[in-house]
Amino acid sequence: MTETIAIIPARSGSKSVKDKNLANLCGYPLIAYSIVAAKLSTVVERVVVSTDSDDYKQVSEYFGAEVPFLRPQKFAQDNSTDRGFLLHAMEWMKEMEGNVPEYWVHLRPTTPLREPVLIDNAVEKIRAERRATSLRSGHKSPENPLKWFTKDTHSFYQPILKDDGSERYNQPKEAFPQVYVPNGYVDVVLASQIMRSETTHGNQILSFDTPVSCEVDSPDELDYLRYQLQKDGSVLLTYLKENFPIYYKEQN
Repeated sequence: MTETIAIIPARSGSKSVKDKNLANLCGYPLIAYSIVAAKLSTVVERVVVSTDSDDYKQVSEYFGAEVPFLRPQKFAQDNSTDRGFLLHAMEWMKEMEGNVPEYWVHLRPTTPLREPVLIDNAVEKIRAERRATSLRSGHKSPENPLKWFTKDTHSFYQPILKDDGSERYNQPKEAFPQVYVPNGYVDVVLASQIMRSETTHGNQILSFDTPVSCEVDSPDELDYLRYQLQKDGSVLLTYLKENFPIYYKEQN
């Protein structure tokens, strides 16, 4: 019985970068990196892609993922939540397979460069902490948002952290608690949490520290990832080159 499954969301219709999940990253579609990261994990037993697109389905299967269903359009809108596609996948497996894995490793294609060993470490960490309702990855914020401001209707700054007159926002960053940026490197959600409540992550979110990671939301970030791969390489790109012919002949 499968206990740990990787799920990779890949809806079509991205507006920031057209067909972002298939964007060319050093000869391979963006989504291929997340599929390969899951396949190279030693704890992930199945790799499933949730998509609303036949084209994405074909590409995902080519790189070794399962696409046993197509995601309904109501879960593939700009304002659709993670909970929608996760619950749909869980309920599909319950109905069609009679088994719902407990640990769901949520890998977003837009954060493509991962170390598979960190996926393993994340799953092992949440398995060891029975109080956790989920696990989310993050990296240390280089700046502390508790020192930041919003702007009121008269164009005056208002401190995010309510001020008692001491101008706390002018204190050094060391005076504030460390803040972490959730980065989509590797999140783990529990079927028992999602299917028995109205929440996705619950109130006991286990932390998991990762290196700073770039999330693709613009062509500039794709260019940066290409530079990063050319400079530092990646076990994922090495695997792709060794196991698949070049998918794209030229960079976009």
